[in-house]
Amino acid sequence: MLTYNVRGENIEVTEAIRNYVEKRISKLNKYFTDATQAIAHVNLKVYSNKDAKVEVTIPMPYITLRAEETSPDLYASIDLVTDKLERQIRKFKTKINRKSREKGFPVLSDDVPNANGEDEADNSSTDLKVVRTKRVSLKPMDSQEAVLQMDMLGHNFFIFEDAETNGTSIVYKRRDGRYGLIETDE
Repeated sequence: MLTYNVRGENIEVTEAIRNYVEKRISKLNKYFTDATQAIAHVNLKVYSNKDAKVEVTIPMPYITLRAEETSPDLYASIDLVTDKLERQIRKFKTKINRKSREKGFPVLSDDVPNANGEDEADNSSTDLKVVRTKRVSLKPMDSQEAVLQMDMLGHNFFIFEDAETNGTSIVYKRRDGRYGLIETDE
């Protein structure tokens, strides 16, 4: 079941806003088993032009669900991001659940599997200072499943443990729209 961590930037998170967020995102509980414990990290931000951005990240042992939406209405952004997360779960459930059953990762109901997030560092050409660090636990999977996870997260690369070689590998999206694989020698 989901628990919630709701933060606001340039906005006070009132009880009404918190209740609305929890009510809308709790509709995702139907995709989780009773044994699943996950925290929905919700970040609400209001810009000077009054647009409201809602970011939701739900990290779990084998998958990271993430979506964001911006609109002139905070409540509409909450609705849109919830719908996006639900579509994301349904879309990838059918693509990955076969492998999940084979590997025994029943984390979400109907055996929706989980994946890791990837390490992010922001480097500019003039300043090589690392401004963000993420720790990841690598999960065994094949390169096709890693590409699906990368696309689901909307990132350009994805780090994973190759299930066949037990080595660390990286899939990435090439400029031509195809995918590349980097394997390590271990």
